[in-house]
Amino acid sequence: MSSKIQKMKLQGMTAFVLIWIGQVFSLMGSAMTHFGLGIWAWEKTGQATPLALVGFFGFAPMILITPIAGVLVDRWNRKLVMALSDIATALSSLFILIMLSMGKLEMWHLYATSMFAGIFGAFQWPAYSAAISLMIPKKQYGHASGMISMAETGSGILAPILAATLIGKIGLTGIIIVDLVTLVFGLLMLVIVSIPALNKAELTKESRENFLNELAFGFKYLFERASLLGIQLSFFFVNFFSSIAFSLLTPMILARSNNNVTLLGSINSVGAIGGLTGSLILTAWGGPKKKILGVLGSWFVTGFFGLFLFGISGFHILWFIALFLLYLAVPMGNGCNQAIWQAKVAPEVQGRVFSVRRLVAQITAPISMLIAGPLADKVMEPAMQNSNSTLARWLGPIFGLGPGVGMSILIALAGLLTASVVVFAYFIPMIRNVNNLLPDHYAVTDADSYQKRAY
Repeated sequence: MSSKIQKMKLQGMTAFVLIWIGQVFSLMGSAMTHFGLGIWAWEKTGQATPLALVGFFGFAPMILITPIAGVLVDRWNRKLVMALSDIATALSSLFILIMLSMGKLEMWHLYATSMFAGIFGAFQWPAYSAAISLMIPKKQYGHASGMISMAETGSGILAPILAATLIGKIGLTGIIIVDLVTLVFGLLMLVIVSIPALNKAELTKESRENFLNELAFGFKYLFERASLLGIQLSFFFVNFFSSIAFSLLTPMILARSNNNVTLLGSINSVGAIGGLTGSLILTAWGGPKKKILGVLGSWFVTGFFGLFLFGISGFHILWFIALFLLYLAVPMGNGCNQAIWQAKVAPEVQGRVFSVRRLVAQITAPISMLIAGPLADKVMEPAMQNSNSTLARWLGPIFGLGPGVGMSILIALAGLLTASVVVFAYFIPMIRNVNNLLPDHYAVTDADSYQKRAY
């Protein structure tokens, strides 16, 4: 009976597409809940710090635990790991729903559930990335990355508008229920497909050592390859600056628009349309042949034409343009970067290497989230609402005065610094020439060779 079920399960690119479809719906529901909870938190506190802390408690444990998660992902059934991560997200949403229905929801509940989901989320990304490397041929990595970005950004087109519309009709409770339904659908798509399993005999010697050695393997692998390390250190600084800006986007828009939820939803949706457009371009094109140019170019657009333009502008129409350009560039950067790593790192060690890669690149993001809220609430916002302050006299003629202006200044500065990091990275040969300095892996040349070992 089990062999018949095995044969019925879908494999290869078909399996990837089904998982992708499930992710589109799941991400749509999660984005609606995130939007609704952001409004709830702002209305409850009126400050940027609580919103930033929600991101911090979800992100910090996820980043810190990723090296351990990477080791376990290379040892465990990757489909099971992905399923457990989805279930943890569903349990977090269910808990929030129960507390909200009882009228007992508090900010610390959001912190706790974000931490819980974040821990399991540490396993999701390396398992998903490594599984895709086995499911499809190498030549389709760029296209697959575009589809993944499309799922992430495309779901955001309707989510903010739907959430802004539905929150007045079915309330936040109804939105969370919709989220749970979409999570179940995504989980079902995962169950019915087959994901190739690694042949343990093909693993390298390092991957058969004890747990502590395996834990160190990803760090050793990265530090022995200067080009890959250089890319991640660039991400290290880009994420530090850009995370400050992203933490403040929602409270800044609400503060400068007198809590206009419809405007917030519209701006987010236009940004998501930009992300979908970028994903479609990457899916159809696959990115430039020299993928590092796609990475660096997208970062520059994100920093200068996205965040800097968004922060320096006080006009709503420019907010739409800036966020569209920002999210248009993001899929190209992420997709090209993912394609580089999938081509250079063999699938049997991707769990450990990708986890360390993520740790190095994103460990600054939780720090940024801790900095952003207090810096906005305690320093920049009070200063830019007091015409007698030194900052107001210097920057008031450019940005104006009033609620949200202090956050606008921080966003603009973060964007300018992000663009500066990109320019610096381009002039480092080991980063600019990564495609030539490191050979592609040839441990697996065709995903079809794994299909007999699908689980």
